[in-house]
Amino acid sequence: MSDHKNKPCILCCAITGSVPTKKDNPAVPITISEQVESSHEAFEAGATIIHAHVRNEDGTTSSDPDRFAKLKEGLEQHCPGVIVQFSTGGRSGSGRERGGMLHHRPDMASFSVGSCNFPTRVYENSPDLIDWLSNEMIKYEITPEVEAFDLSHILQAIRMSEAGLMFGTLYVQFVMGVKNAMPVDKTVFDFYVQFMRDRAPKAEWCAAGIGAAQITVNEWAIANGGHTRAGLEDNIRLDKQTLAPSNAALIARAADLCAKYERPVATVDQARAILGLRPA
Repeated sequence: MSDHKNKPCILCCAITGSVPTKKDNPAVPITISEQVESSHEAFEAGATIIHAHVRNEDGTTSSDPDRFAKLKEGLEQHCPGVIVQFSTGGRSGSGRERGGMLHHRPDMASFSVGSCNFPTRVYENSPDLIDWLSNEMIKYEITPEVEAFDLSHILQAIRMSEAGLMFGTLYVQFVMGVKNAMPVDKTVFDFYVQFMRDRAPKAEWCAAGIGAAQITVNEWAIANGGHTRAGLEDNIRLDKQTLAPSNAALIARAADLCAKYERPVATVDQARAILGLRPA
């Protein structure tokens, strides 16, 4: 692992998502104030990107631009320099509603460049919607984090980036472990990593594992020189018997793996520089 030693590792915290509820784990932050507090703890544990969804007061999914604005304001106030990443994912809205908050100019936004199957539905990302979201991100100077659920999504992201159809540095996240999409498979993971190195050597990549696989994928990514994501959106447990007490606890596990592989946890300034983002 010596070639990755000392390379700062960016830790992203996916704090809430659209699926987990308080019934699943009481630590899932729902209100804006809970989200800010949970993010602050994760930030103290080493997270430099906060991947943000918003919810209604009753816990149901929302894509309300005003909620995103309040959350961004709270994060910037309580987590100085943190990279705010809005979700444009399809579980919290449909069509252009999914990008209706991008005018608030977060540093980053998640971006799906293709469709795939999810546990109970098709996760649909039509070419028209992909083009529109991409143009909105260019307009507001938002760097996308491409959520790759399949190899075709990685190819499409590289194509779009090379054609100038995406703002900023290419940043691709391998999402593994969503039922009916790409499973957690080390051979596939290794192929993805090599593919990124061969086809997009200047890009950065990260990886996220869903459910019990979160810690496995965290370790693969850290050991192989990538960045990684943890948090209650993707996984509500520390192990089969134990609910995660906080987002911070899941980020702390990833930070421990950084120490194991002799990779410093990126500071906010380092993370912004690596991803080519504007200074805080």
